[in-house]
Amino acid sequence: MTEQKPVQSKITMILVSLFLGGLGIHRLMMGYSNWWLMLLTAGGCGLWTLIDLIKIASGSMKMADGRDLV
Repeated sequence: MTEQKPVQSKITMILVSLFLGGLGIHRLMMGYSNWWLMLLTAGGCGLWTLIDLIKIASGSMKMADGRDLV
């Protein structure tokens, strides 16, 4: 049985994505296993970071297990 990550706040995830998005820290905190790809590519040269930031702000990016951000 895998341990679930606690549901994160939308505001917290927006701030983490804004300041540390290129490192993929927001994906790590949300339980995604592919966060290290963002670390290796500097957030897809900023493109993935921008897309994730927009998705988090609009509410379309959820926790890795499908739960909504609070």
